[in-house]
Amino acid sequence: MKIAIGNDHAGTAYKNRIVAFLEGEGHDVTNVGTDANDSVDYPDFVHPVAEAVSSQTVDFGIIICGSGNGASMTANKHQKVRSALCWTKEIVALAREHNDANVLSIPARFTSEPQALDMVKTFLSTDFEGGRHLRRVEKIACS
Repeated sequence: MKIAIGNDHAGTAYKNRIVAFLEGEGHDVTNVGTDANDSVDYPDFVHPVAEAVSSQTVDFGIIICGSGNGASMTANKHQKVRSALCWTKEIVALAREHNDANVLSIPARFTSEPQALDMVKTFLSTDFEGGRHLRRVEKIACS
């Protein structure tokens, strides 16, 4: 599976742990996040992930910032992107099953690294249910 990952300064340690896990599982990871802890602007690292998902050059995206809100808002500006801000694996499962989320937004300041890793595992192993949910997902885009 091809996965793009981006993060700001709040998510560097999380990103490194997630990338190591993903590569260990054999996934092709495109890392467009910062590798430093110096303050940066999250949109600079989220837009490339969202563009990769929108253009379908990757299967999924993972974005990480302090609250997860700004990153998710930024990603959702892109066509064909359905970014879900999640803080538990149960919410991740619902975002995949019911909303066909293709970007996972992780709030680094409100989850632990082990929680974040569990969320990534759930995100990648949960399928979209389709059915009545497909009709709803098809109504999300504005154009």
